[in-house]
Amino acid sequence: MLRGGGSVWDVASWYPTRSRILGLLADGKARCSRDIAVGTGLGASAINEALRRCWALGYLLRTETPMVEHVKVFRGRGGATRTVRRYHLYVSADGLAEVQVDGRRFVNYQLGREVGKSQSKSKAILEFLRNNLERAFFSREVYDALRESRVKIGDIMTNVRRFERQGLVFVRGYRTHDRETPFAKGYVITFIDQSKSRDQAIAEAVERTNKALTDCASTNPVLERVRIINDTVVASARLRDIVSVQFLNEKLACSEHEREAALIRAVQLYPAIQQTKLFETFRYFYHSSMDVDDLRAAILLKQNYIRKVKGQHNRIGHNFEAASEWYIDKNMKAEFWTRTHRTEGIDSRRIILHLLRPVGPRGQNAEVDRVWQITPGPIAKPITYVLSCKWSLVRRGDIDDFFNVLRWSKLFGVDTPSGRQVKQGTIGIFAAGSFDPRGTVRINDNVVSLASYAERLNIQILKSADMNSKLREHGISATVQRVCKIAKDEEEVRQVLEKLWNNPERQEAYLAEVENRNQRLYEFERTLETER
Repeated sequence: MLRGGGSVWDVASWYPTRSRILGLLADGKARCSRDIAVGTGLGASAINEALRRCWALGYLLRTETPMVEHVKVFRGRGGATRTVRRYHLYVSADGLAEVQVDGRRFVNYQLGREVGKSQSKSKAILEFLRNNLERAFFSREVYDALRESRVKIGDIMTNVRRFERQGLVFVRGYRTHDRETPFAKGYVITFIDQSKSRDQAIAEAVERTNKALTDCASTNPVLERVRIINDTVVASARLRDIVSVQFLNEKLACSEHEREAALIRAVQLYPAIQQTKLFETFRYFYHSSMDVDDLRAAILLKQNYIRKVKGQHNRIGHNFEAASEWYIDKNMKAEFWTRTHRTEGIDSRRIILHLLRPVGPRGQNAEVDRVWQITPGPIAKPITYVLSCKWSLVRRGDIDDFFNVLRWSKLFGVDTPSGRQVKQGTIGIFAAGSFDPRGTVRINDNVVSLASYAERLNIQILKSADMNSKLREHGISATVQRVCKIAKDEEEVRQVLEKLWNNPERQEAYLAEVENRNQRLYEFERTLETER
């Protein structure tokens, strides 16, 4: 007997939907709403509403706790997604308040409501955060800790947002310009100490979330890069310095896209990280705690460095290396050595040599511009050439410096009874725009020119005049100096010289095209020279 004293069939006969559901469940088997929909042919919305009413009226019993199932949903071109499905099973009541079917407890409406009211999920979440005031947790960690208390993953943020509006908790996510999204493990949540002043409590809550993000950095590569960026900027502030993007590249050792994503997130997570642009082009980062005078001094130092490294003289010097390389490649069957450098922008044909002792300002390493090998004949040993270039005026000290790099390098030097010397089969080539015309060297009682002095050290001299002579033989009136001045980088130098070599009759038109294309570069270099 049920409410009102009638039987199941007496009550259900007035409602066709209920009648079909109760008829299907009369066999005593437990079914979910989907199985009932298939068995009755009814729609999902009608089934769900009818099941709820039948359970409330006592016609059916429902599982005490919902079933949890991980399912894969196919979404056509969008691929497949995984989701968690929660559902109840239903059986016919037959006048009972509860039954056990296949090890599961089925209860009526009154018992089901008592189970739901056995504890407050909201209170459990708040008490957990209050009892762990000294820590901050990701929402996923809160769920894992309270899973046995029947707290669902969807209950966490629903209640936390209400606590946030009440001023009880501090919630932190990944902040963009106009929104906040969760991290991989959810939002970071911590309780706000109500016994302290509001400003102090909020400051401590922020520090706890910082620590939570730092602790999880080892398992999250993005947050690990963010931590490295923050640590580097903070350390630089102590050293009264600012940090360039190139310096961070060395620290992070990741792709450009990964670096930019980490920089964006670092600025969002750590508002104290500030950015400035020098000459409206070069990005630098500093900590807001830096003294104003220290910051101004650091910026001036970086500006002077940029003028030196990014100015016209430096660009032309690198271009002269490419011009020398092109000249050698045209006149010899050279096999250039290549190396992969960690720093972006360094030509792969530049070679780093390990030194056995310091040479000048160099410590353990020295860079040479090019290295290549030539095999004169099938049975002859290969000859190794090492190139060093200097665009400006060359003096004796430059030649001595190059010779010392070769002989004290681990690769090209050798110990002999008469001291350290350059290995046989290794020839140094010094390329320069011009040599000091008054430069002479006194050897014993003899005075020799720089070229003769270099020859005694087995160093060959390559002048820009030699390259120009080769161009004129091919009908090219343009000089190497002009090509180096107008080209934006080493790659363009090679392209310009190659096009001039293949089409000498169009040389003026092509050089004018290159000059017009690089006008913005020339203007920037003039800006570097004038802003002093």
